[in-house]
Amino acid sequence: MHKAGFVNIIGNPNVGKSTLMNALVGENLSIITYKAQTTRHRIMGIANGEDFQIIYSDTPGIVNPHYKLHEQMMSFVSSALQDADIFLLVTEVGESLKNEKTLEYIIHSNTPVILVINKIDLSNQQVIQEKIDYWQKIIPRAKVIPACATERFNLDKIFESIIEILPENPPYFPKDELTDKSMRFFASEIIRENILLLYNKEIPYSAEVSIDEYKEGEDIDKISAVIYIERESQKGIILGQGGKMIKQLGIQARKEIEAFTGKRCYLQLFVKVRNNWRNNLKDLKYFGYGQ
Repeated sequence: MHKAGFVNIIGNPNVGKSTLMNALVGENLSIITYKAQTTRHRIMGIANGEDFQIIYSDTPGIVNPHYKLHEQMMSFVSSALQDADIFLLVTEVGESLKNEKTLEYIIHSNTPVILVINKIDLSNQQVIQEKIDYWQKIIPRAKVIPACATERFNLDKIFESIIEILPENPPYFPKDELTDKSMRFFASEIIRENILLLYNKEIPYSAEVSIDEYKEGEDIDKISAVIYIERESQKGIILGQGGKMIKQLGIQARKEIEAFTGKRCYLQLFVKVRNNWRNNLKDLKYFGYGQ
C-alpha cells in the first residue's frame, strides 16, 4: 500500500508556515524572515518514503489585497484550498484566522484538517489549552496540535497525523524530486530573502528579483540577476553609498546560493526601475504571478 497526497499549508502572514514546511521537508525551500508577506508564491516541498509521498505546499499569508500583486498571491491560496487532500492550518497562540471567507471555506469543506498552534514557546499551558478548546469548537473535525516549528517540537506528531489520513495513491512525482521549482526560482528567492533582511521600510516590498541568466557549470554556476524596484529614488537605496549595500547583498546571497547548490557561484546583480510593477498585470505575469 502506497500513500500520496497534497498537504496544503494555510494561515495568516508570519505564523511560521514556511518554517514548518522547511522543517517537515528537511530542506530550506521557503524563505523565512521576521517580516510579514515573505512568501509570495506557492512553493511545493516533497517528502518521500518507501510507502508514502507527501507534497507540501507553502502558500502566501492571507491578506486583504492592496495591490494586484496581493490579488495574485491570494489566487495561490485559492488554488491550495481547492486541491488539498489535507489542510495544514497554521495559527499561533495569540490569534485566529483573520480571513472569514477562508475560514468558512475550510469549516464547510470535507477536506481533513490538521490545525497547528505554532510558537507555543511564547505562551503558557493554560492559554495553549484554551486555544486548543477554542479551535476544537470552531472546526470540530480538526486534529489540533500545539507545536513549535523552530524547536521541532511535536513535528513527529504532525507527520504521524498526516500519514494516518493521507489517501492511498501512487506517487505524483519521481521519488528523487524535492520540489516543483527550478534552481532559477530558488536563486531569485534567496536574493529576495536577503533584500528583506538588509533593507528597511517599503524597499523589500517594492522589490522583485528576476534571473536573466543561470549557467550551470561543473564547479561553478554563473548567475545574472536583476532587482526591480518601483521608483528611481529606491535605486540609490538598493545600491547604497558607493555601491556598499548591493555589494553586501551580493556577498550574502552568493554564500546562501552556494550552500543550497553545494558548489561555487559567480553572482552579478543589477538594479532596474519598473514603475508601479505591483499593480501592473503584464509585469506580474513576467515575474511569474499570472495564473
